[in-house]
Amino acid sequence: MPDVHRTALAEDSAEVEVLTANIDKLDGLRKKIQGSLNRLETNGKNMEDAIRPVYGNTSGLQTMNGNIDHVIDAIDRIFEPVEGARREERIVKAGPRQVGLPDYIASLERATRSLAELKNSNFQCNQQAMSEIETWLKGGTMQMEDIFRDTLREDARPVEPLHFITKQLPFPKIPQEKVTLLQTINTHIMDSVAQTSTQGKREYPSVKIYTDVRGEYIAISLRNLASASVSTARKTSPDTLYRRGTSGIGTYANCLAGLYVSEYENVYIIFPRDEWIRVFTTTCNSSFSEFNKTLRELNNHIKSNIITDCYLAFEIIEVIQKVSVDLERTTGSAMKVQLSDALKPIRDTAKAAVTMLLEDTRSRAQSLAVLPSDASTIPLTAEVMRRLQSLAGFLEPLTSVMRALGDGGWSASSSSAASSNKAFDVGADGPSLFAHYASDMLDALVGSLEGKAKQMKSRGVAGIFIANNVAVIDRGIRTSELASLLSGLAPKVEMWRKKSVQAYVDAWKECSILLFDVQYTNRAPRPPSTAATVDSAAMIKSMSSRDRDGVKEKFRQFNTSFDDLVSKHKQLKMEREVRSMVQTEITRLIEPMYGRFWDRYHEVDKGKGKHVKYDKQTLTSILQSLG
Repeated sequence: MPDVHRTALAEDSAEVEVLTANIDKLDGLRKKIQGSLNRLETNGKNMEDAIRPVYGNTSGLQTMNGNIDHVIDAIDRIFEPVEGARREERIVKAGPRQVGLPDYIASLERATRSLAELKNSNFQCNQQAMSEIETWLKGGTMQMEDIFRDTLREDARPVEPLHFITKQLPFPKIPQEKVTLLQTINTHIMDSVAQTSTQGKREYPSVKIYTDVRGEYIAISLRNLASASVSTARKTSPDTLYRRGTSGIGTYANCLAGLYVSEYENVYIIFPRDEWIRVFTTTCNSSFSEFNKTLRELNNHIKSNIITDCYLAFEIIEVIQKVSVDLERTTGSAMKVQLSDALKPIRDTAKAAVTMLLEDTRSRAQSLAVLPSDASTIPLTAEVMRRLQSLAGFLEPLTSVMRALGDGGWSASSSSAASSNKAFDVGADGPSLFAHYASDMLDALVGSLEGKAKQMKSRGVAGIFIANNVAVIDRGIRTSELASLLSGLAPKVEMWRKKSVQAYVDAWKECSILLFDVQYTNRAPRPPSTAATVDSAAMIKSMSSRDRDGVKEKFRQFNTSFDDLVSKHKQLKMEREVRSMVQTEITRLIEPMYGRFWDRYHEVDKGKGKHVKYDKQTLTSILQSLG
């Protein structure tokens, strides 16, 4: 083998030996490193096991420290209201007049909030502090109550209500700046009571103070009107019909409403919404009790004089209904129920009066013992018309009562079942109801008078008697506001008038019958009955002596009957309308008949006037004098 190859192989062998030696060294080093890693891992685990408890203890200590800080903060917060309240105690005990009302109120407000926080904390350790705070807070509240009362009294001097009514001025209210002050004080009083009261239903002293002070103010202001309403209703003449406005009840009610409206405007500013109605009605209790008492006294007076004074009942109904509407518009329904309850007895009396007026008319007409011999009217008729005129002046309250009775329910003879079916017809037409009632009353009057008139000495006198009373009825309708309400009764009135006048004129027919001419068809032709001139002398000359004697007898009988009727006519008392109507009817009956008879036969006594007492002109003059 060449030396070169052996040399190369020896070099490669030497390099392999070197590499092998290095690998052995690397393997040994690897093992050492692995051993070191194993030892390090084992030491790390040992270290972790040793450190873990120490770390846990450290975290627990940190959490505990945080909790301790929170507890300390909570304790500070618990005692902070106590400290805050104690800072306010000095101000509260000093009083509002020393520290000034705004600062005093602010201090009370802060103290009240502190007390609320203490109560919410519910810690037993705060009970003593809360008790102390409540004690001096109540004292502070009482001082606020004194200021509240004093402020109210400054504007609680009684007023003269008539001054405001007559001059159409609004009733006085508490000045705005004082209202604002009272509102602020009341708010703090209520807040304080809410914190210090242990009762379920809280009674606020500011409410009682307000209702006492303002209630007395209203009651005293209205006291004179209450007594005047009763005294003015009493009459010196028991038969006089009550006239609208005679009693002062209208003024009294309007003043009451005016004061109530003004008071409500005070209340809704000073007090919270949920207290408005209670405070307002309680404030009005005293004055309204007096008003209710006055209504009871007036109702007793009306019931004792119901025929003449029932119109006062309708006036009271009208006034209170208006007052109720006015108050409801401003104060809501706060007084509506009270007013309705107070009015109920008056309404019951008014219902009874509607029936009693009708029955009184009928019974008084039927109980007339003696009728006037001169056929003049009786006072009852004029009184009935005054009643209807007075009722018409209270149409709205009257018809409200009639609606409750039902159409026709005012008649004592109407069946209760029939009237109840018609009662409470709120849609019934008021004027129509009144017209039906007036018709019933006039029917009762005229019907009763016609029955009594049958006892009079003659049918003619009875006719004038009825005609006179009907004339008073007609005049009472035409010359008053009844004209528009009772226009539908015109045919009935006209029927009564014609019937009664005809009864009187019938007596004159007997006189006119004497002027009838008997014609004989087998004798001379009948003289013309037209406007053509009749030759009376020729007529008489053509008659037999017997016929002429018959004509003379007719003239004599006519003269006697006519003179008697004229004499009796002039003895009768007649209303102007009746006398005119009767004169027209008598003239229409007698004048043409006599003129025709006279034209034919006046020459029967050749102008001596022995039988023919009246010429046509004289007779016409006498007939005209009858009017």
